[in-house]
Amino acid sequence: MNNEPFVRSNSSYLTVQPFQQLSGRVIAGFSTRENGYSIAPYNSLNLGLHVQDNDDIVIANRKKLASDLGIALNKWVFSEQVHGNNIKKVTQKDCSAGTLIFSNSVLATDGLYTNDKNVLLASLYADCVPLYFYAPTYNMVGLAHAGWKGSVGRIGPKMVQCWTGEEQIPVEAIHVAIGPSISAQNYEVDEFVINKVKKVITSHPYLPYKETKPNKFSLNLKELNKQLLMDVGIKEEKIVVSNYCTFEKTDLFFSYRRKQRTGRMMSFIGRV
Repeated sequence: MNNEPFVRSNSSYLTVQPFQQLSGRVIAGFSTRENGYSIAPYNSLNLGLHVQDNDDIVIANRKKLASDLGIALNKWVFSEQVHGNNIKKVTQKDCSAGTLIFSNSVLATDGLYTNDKNVLLASLYADCVPLYFYAPTYNMVGLAHAGWKGSVGRIGPKMVQCWTGEEQIPVEAIHVAIGPSISAQNYEVDEFVINKVKKVITSHPYLPYKETKPNKFSLNLKELNKQLLMDVGIKEEKIVVSNYCTFEKTDLFFSYRRKQRTGRMMSFIGRV
């Protein structure tokens, strides 16, 4: 795959190579569905505790990935994702949140960031867009979960504004990666969703959606998020976008659109 920023590291995960080129002190990537212990329909590296898989098996999968990454599970931080735009700064004190028990996750939060070392931020996916944020000069890392609701809720721009406002990080210091998610040709939405999209987009060379039939549209969530990030000052050259489609790559990824009862991949980022 030409110019793909998410590079296969082993069977368990892809690495955000441009971030690692910025600094060897960051680990960032996206898990695959391979090399785990879950059985169908969650086969095999399901990392979600909320999808009716066996919790013990999911925890075994998480421990397997922790071993592959070289970061102990008790250093991970999960949030309870609710398709909103709440963002929280976390620290070492939040480590282990949601790692063994779903209800112990950081509550009602779809964006996490930290400048603490040895904290692995984690977020779960099965078609939505994973957004990764990194300001190497300021030792800040972040993740945001952006389905259509989070996207029109401007969770990506909100993360940037948290950093530029509360953390005093200049916008030009921020790098963003947009990870594997469902592609436009496989993501059909209705006019209700598109009307929400229309309210947040501004003038760009082309629209992130197109009408395919009456009241049906294909929506490019990656492009929508890219445009929204550029609107708050992230330069295009500071944004890398994965070509991977979670719906199409059945060997690598789970997809809720393809099969509702399924597992979850995990985005992750941390400083080591």
